[in-house]
Amino acid sequence: MESALAEIEFLALSSNRVAVLETLAEGSHARSELADVTGASQPTLGRILRDFEERRWITRIDGEYETTATGRMVAEGMTDLLATVETETKLRPVTEWLPAESMAFDLGRLRDATITVPSRMRPSAPVKRINEALGRATDVQVCSHAFNEGTLETVRERVVDGRQRFEGVFSRTAIDALAEDDTLRVRLRELTGAEGTSIRRHSEEIPIAITIADGRVYLLVRDDDGVLQASIDTDDPEVLSWARSVHEEYWDAATPLEPEEL
Repeated sequence: MESALAEIEFLALSSNRVAVLETLAEGSHARSELADVTGASQPTLGRILRDFEERRWITRIDGEYETTATGRMVAEGMTDLLATVETETKLRPVTEWLPAESMAFDLGRLRDATITVPSRMRPSAPVKRINEALGRATDVQVCSHAFNEGTLETVRERVVDGRQRFEGVFSRTAIDALAEDDTLRVRLRELTGAEGTSIRRHSEEIPIAITIADGRVYLLVRDDDGVLQASIDTDDPEVLSWARSVHEEYWDAATPLEPEEL
């Protein structure tokens, strides 16, 4: 264990070492090419190459360096470790509020996700990001415990104009909250009766808020008091598959909402 940690430390303490090993894992390179790719000085590069040769991570053939089988293994492991830590660092501000028990996919799939958090100047930034996506999308599925006025209006306009297909399943409380307001009830009725729309009402509280807009997943993250903390969006295929399965699960367990009910 200690020797393995020492080797990890050896690599991790130098970004140049990591860059050289990852570059060679992609293919053979001359020393001059490694200098161009990494920006390392010749003395530094010389020390790195000697250290790697001593560890049998690289070999020199016809004037070019390439990784050995074990060198490639170390490079791949280091790349995976860096990706994992980068993802964890990215998610750390919202980790405590992630619905981890419902997220049936490797969190590493969120490496390239966009995380939008509220700020003093933009307190509604997470919702705004989703509504901007809804304002462009042609195909939308929503599974949520909430259906706010802004989302309703954005979707209604596009659906009524024939520019969007919408399938939404919401908690009963979300539908009831809109129906209590005369103006919003009329807009919801118009949306529900429009061609290209299917809305269902779930009898129980849906504990998650997912929007799928043209194949991109948007997840709203709230704290224990229901205060919005962030939106996370990604087009990762595994996350998309998970989101669609969640939507289908709640959709199948819900009942259709008819315009005359409003």
